[in-house]
Amino acid sequence: MISAEFRAVLHQLVTTPPHPAALGFRLDHVDTDGAVLAVPWREDLVGDAGSGVLSGGVVSSLLDHACGVAVWTALKTFQPIATLDMRIDYMRAAVPQREIFARTHVFRLTRSIAFVRGLADDGDPADPVAAVQAAFMLNSDGGRRAGANLAGTRP
Repeated sequence: MISAEFRAVLHQLVTTPPHPAALGFRLDHVDTDGAVLAVPWREDLVGDAGSGVLSGGVVSSLLDHACGVAVWTALKTFQPIATLDMRIDYMRAAVPQREIFARTHVFRLTRSIAFVRGLADDGDPADPVAAVQAAFMLNSDGGRRAGANLAGTRP
């Protein structure tokens, strides 16, 4: 179970940083099994004005961010992570003027790597727009190594 306090942190991590905030990302659902993020349809996010479909770059960003949130839910805490590898397979164009949902979960967690899978859809999870598989680097030493590397350095 995810505490209300950690849920609030995850909400901030989705809505506050400049990039996801500019795109209008929303935390739709989160639990110990993973995360669901959404991005609303907006005309300024359309990739091809003639189609009315959200840009593939917006979908990629949404999937990447949703994968990160899934990692934090699996860890049950916030810590620095980094996308090491991410593959996205687009299966079809989204329906014009529909928001997109990214549904992600961690399927394997090691001491240093989290492996994540997910799907993006435009309202029907059984008919995905795209699939993602990603690997994230974890900060397995609690930040001690990074701090030690910076000791004695000057800006």
